[in-house]
Amino acid sequence: MASRGAQETTKLKQNLEEQLDRLMQQLSDLEECKDDLEPEEYEETKSETVEQLKEFQENLGKMLQGNLSLVDELNSMQLISRDEKIGKMSKELAAQQSVEILTALKKLGESLTASEEAYLQQNSSGSLKAFEKVSSDIGSGEQVLAVAGSQVAKANK
Repeated sequence: MASRGAQETTKLKQNLEEQLDRLMQQLSDLEECKDDLEPEEYEETKSETVEQLKEFQENLGKMLQGNLSLVDELNSMQLISRDEKIGKMSKELAAQQSVEILTALKKLGESLTASEEAYLQQNSSGSLKAFEKVSSDIGSGEQVLAVAGSQVAKANK
């Protein structure tokens, strides 16, 4: 995945620009069509668009702080599942990596779904205990995120 980082970063920037452009165009179109809409419909649509802009700003802030990765946990789990299905990875290794990802997310304060918690309990092993010890030795989630953020910043230069 590291070799694709530059491409993913470029794509992420492009997607962010397109999303912002779309939201701004949506506001512009809304203002142009204001007279054609019922007042309630106009206010509701404007409110939804403003809320989307706030969410966009929040996510952008998280990215700038290094709190989001280019490949989120869902994509990571899907990649592992795909590799297992095509025979690129053994079932045991796929389970181990999935457990490590879920454990890391839990340590970073992310809430897991009931099925993820059940998977974690079902597939926990001695290797998980070792992983938890190593990850706790690394430091708090904030320290890990700070290091990751600085690495992303260095990679972008």
